[in-house]
Amino acid sequence: MTSTAAPPTEADRAPEAPTAPEAPTAPGSAAAPSGARPGDRHARRFGLPVAICLVMGNVIGGGIFLLPASVAPFGTVSLVAFGVLTAGAIALALVFGRLAERHPQTGGPYVYVRAAFGDFAGFLAAYSYWITTWVSNAALAVAAVGYLGVLFPAVGAHRWSMCLAALAVQWLPALANLAGTRYVGAVQLVATVLKLAPLLLVAVGGLFFFDPANLGPFQATGQSPVGAVSASAAILLFSYLGVESAAVSAGEVRDPARNVGRATILGTAGAAVVYLLGTLSVFGLVAHEKLVSSQAPFSDAVDAMFGGTWGGTAVACAAVISMVGALNGWTLLSAQTPYAAARDGLFPKVFETKRRGVPVVGVLVTAVLASALTVYNYTAGSAGVFETLVLVTTFTATVPYLLSTAAQLYFLASGQGERVRRGRLVRDAVLAALAFAFSMWLVAGSGYAAVYQGVLFLFAGVLLYALMAARKQRSAARSAG
Repeated sequence: MTSTAAPPTEADRAPEAPTAPEAPTAPGSAAAPSGARPGDRHARRFGLPVAICLVMGNVIGGGIFLLPASVAPFGTVSLVAFGVLTAGAIALALVFGRLAERHPQTGGPYVYVRAAFGDFAGFLAAYSYWITTWVSNAALAVAAVGYLGVLFPAVGAHRWSMCLAALAVQWLPALANLAGTRYVGAVQLVATVLKLAPLLLVAVGGLFFFDPANLGPFQATGQSPVGAVSASAAILLFSYLGVESAAVSAGEVRDPARNVGRATILGTAGAAVVYLLGTLSVFGLVAHEKLVSSQAPFSDAVDAMFGGTWGGTAVACAAVISMVGALNGWTLLSAQTPYAAARDGLFPKVFETKRRGVPVVGVLVTAVLASALTVYNYTAGSAGVFETLVLVTTFTATVPYLLSTAAQLYFLASGQGERVRRGRLVRDAVLAALAFAFSMWLVAGSGYAAVYQGVLFLFAGVLLYALMAARKQRSAARSAG
């Protein structure tokens, strides 16, 4: 069971006495998560398989169904970009695994950054991550409606039917979250299995129908190899967002010091295999000139494998399941970070409320904000505004990554290597440096407009920090008096 000790002080964050981690639950135990009533059958800690599914389900959202067509104009050199990004994502996953061993607490990046750099940096990590989750939830729901329209044409007949469908897609995962971690884990496990079945059918089965003649040129744009890799990487950069999922929910994972790192690495590696093999198979199944203009590359791939025109329906089902699973996981993460920050007095205290192992207020606030953004999107028809907000999240999502990798470098450079062998210390330092460089690449790949607008969006939260820090100071003064 997680600790209910008081928030760490400045002395607790000093190198000599880092923040005390929550006491890990013994492997295989059935202890309830922090904030849950003992014996609550609706609250259950995630085992390793569910934690892996949480990572894979959040990394693999709906974008994979369009990725092959998105990068096809660059040629097969885009597979090289995928390989480079996979290496960076694995390095980031390994760093999160090491950080989770040090601080196996709910909150992930927020916990690591606050322990290294104090309250303000921790707040920025929490606030930026929170923004990312609820705006992304709205974007996922809107994207899911497009696939629902393929299955049920009436959904896409009018903007209000589309809006209601998007709201339903958001609130069903939210209700699963409110029911307790037991149901969150069950939905995530089922959704991940159902989404992977058709993806693996194409990724693995497609290799048996692979035709090298369909690959097209290695470089299709006339750019230099480095330029082509960078250009295609800019599209693929955010395919791996979500590698931190198990770390953010560490307090709900059994034996987090051990399982969070394993889930992060295995989940990221599993997503990478699906991405790489899926893209390669589609490249070999669909002729390059057709793939460049394809609106449903996986549908075209299924049709090429088995004939007929049923591929579109099959892929639409897989896409809806994939997005609902991603929404289920992201809704949980959207509540976990504010919960951790609220325990430390850096978010409103109401976010600390937990029922059945889930921060219920965080779930409700996220669902309401995402729903409001969705309704605004369909009411005003402001696609430009909505797309701008989604673009901003591509920057805000990378802020916790950058700060977390910097925190790991700080821990290592300040002598907090925890008496490990020199070889491991060097390895951890190299991995942290690679992950930091990868995070910087993510920021650069966001584009000038996203970085500019994202910084404004991020700094708007400074007012909230000022108010919360003042309240925390007053509370400390009253306690001292």
